Amino acid sequence: MAVDVHAPPALTHEEPSVLATARVRRRLTIEEAAARADLDPEDVRCLEENRIYRFPSVEKAVAATLVYAATLGISQREARQLAGFPVAPELTWPLRRWLATVAFAAALVVVVWFGVRPHFVPPADPTPAAPPAHSQLPQPWEIEVDVYNGTSVPNAGVHFANSIAGLAYRIGNLGNAKRRDYVRTQVLYPPGGEAIAERLAQQLGVGTTALPGGKKRNRLVVVVGVDKAR
Repeated sequence: MAVDVHAPPALTHEEPSVLATARVRRRLTIEEAAARADLDPEDVRCLEENRIYRFPSVEKAVAATLVYAATLGISQREARQLAGFPVAPELTWPLRRWLATVAFAAALVVVVWFGVRPHFVPPADPTPAAPPAHSQLPQPWEIEVDVYNGTSVPNAGVHFANSIAGLAYRIGNLGNAKRRDYVRTQVLYPPGGEAIAERLAQQLGVGTTALPGGKKRNRLVVVVGVDKAR
């Protein structure tokens, strides 16, 4: 009996994977999600179908999964729900109201204490030592980093984004730079973002460059050059 090799595969009734469920919740096609993550659509399809044997190694599959999940913006609570792990119940309204009352009482005590304290405690030294500069910077997870591949090395931006995510930064956009001939990797920062850019640059062992504009001082851009491409 002849077999039509062009016929579509038979439909199955398998449940969608957790990654596929997360993508569908965000109303994205595989191609749209792959473009956002700077991944090959076939790689994304294999991740969603649990076909990790397509990747060169398990490590590569895990790295691609990490970048894909970060691109979809899956929270810890959503990840536990999708994975079928126990999730702590949300606070009920009476408990929330009780906690709010306790918080208000604590705030009232603080206000009263600082209002009365000057009458009983002599003033402190008017010139206290300034705290270290890094203690005044926002935490890494409060900073969003866009990563662009400025080389012709495939997935160089994805690999470098994994390193940045490992430092607790939030990954924003992933993609290719307009130019593919960057020699050195740079952290680009908007006005007011020089301090956080220098901290990230020191962690990555790269340089910094100022952007001509930008309003979000807690958003950085990293362009991967040949020196860090792999």
